[in-house]
Amino acid sequence: MSSTLVAGKPSGPPSPTAGAARVRRTRHLNELGLLAAVVVMYIALGVTAGGFLSSDNQLGILRDAAMVGIPALGVTLVIIAGEIDISIGPAVAFASVLFAKGTTEWGLGLPVALLLTLVAGALWGSAAGWLRARFGVPSFIATLGLWSALGGLALYTTNALPVATPGGGFMDALGGKIIGIPTPAVVLVLLFMVFWYIARRTAYGRSVYAVGGNAPAARLAGIPISRVRVILFATTGLLAALTGILMAARLGSGNGGAAAGLEFDVIAAVVIGGTALAGGRGSLVGTMLGVVFISVIANGLVLLGVNSFLQDVVRGVIIVGAVLINVVISRKGLATRAT
Repeated sequence: MSSTLVAGKPSGPPSPTAGAARVRRTRHLNELGLLAAVVVMYIALGVTAGGFLSSDNQLGILRDAAMVGIPALGVTLVIIAGEIDISIGPAVAFASVLFAKGTTEWGLGLPVALLLTLVAGALWGSAAGWLRARFGVPSFIATLGLWSALGGLALYTTNALPVATPGGGFMDALGGKIIGIPTPAVVLVLLFMVFWYIARRTAYGRSVYAVGGNAPAARLAGIPISRVRVILFATTGLLAALTGILMAARLGSGNGGAAAGLEFDVIAAVVIGGTALAGGRGSLVGTMLGVVFISVIANGLVLLGVNSFLQDVVRGVIIVGAVLINVVISRKGLATRAT
């Protein structure tokens, strides 16, 4: 139907291009808001928390951020596709144990143990994706089962005791620095570039957004939804395994009790970054800003000497407030898009 003229200008429904532009502006607004929040926290903590701006502390923030950020890359795509993965914490812990045992008790050597751990991570992630794709098991339930199973295996195989990893140049490099930057942070930057390209420049990335936006329509369009879901969860399993390897190298041991609650930090970072839990919308740049936001909060609370029990309370309030602001911005953006 043709547009009518009002005051010499065509009126009618906004074009798809205009709608997409509004969505991009909303996303950029959220990212700028997060960036501003991080800058404000840096100024406040730089004044109030002794040693916050020191180089050692900043490198520590980078290292901690990488432990959240690496699995958050995969979880971002999972949530964009309208799914959820809550198995990250136990998956990281079990991977650290698997890697440590492979390099010591099982005598596999570093390369084989590393490859075994990565393959195992991809396999258990694929299992959760297969349950979702083949039998329609909700991803929350599938990954909840994985959370319980991997957590139990990590503690059972170690009797809840750390398993030491061998020393040496390669392990020192994994747990140390590259040109002065913590190795996990370097890995995170490289992976971010790869995932950003996949999400924004490939058919697979577009399929992920399509599945999260409208799965039935995506199926009618010929997108292999089952395959996409299996690949998504295999990816999160692989990234969790990689995080476990880096954690074991950093701590000098695999620990079944490590990474407790990591899945909550990961999901919080993704949602704070602007990814909609309903699926179909999200940004890897926003996720990285969310990771920095959470890491700075955690570090600042420690330096300020806040009681360890109250730290979770303060972090929870700040995270919920940040998500609430994100929701308000998103709703305004969608309302603008509909007008």
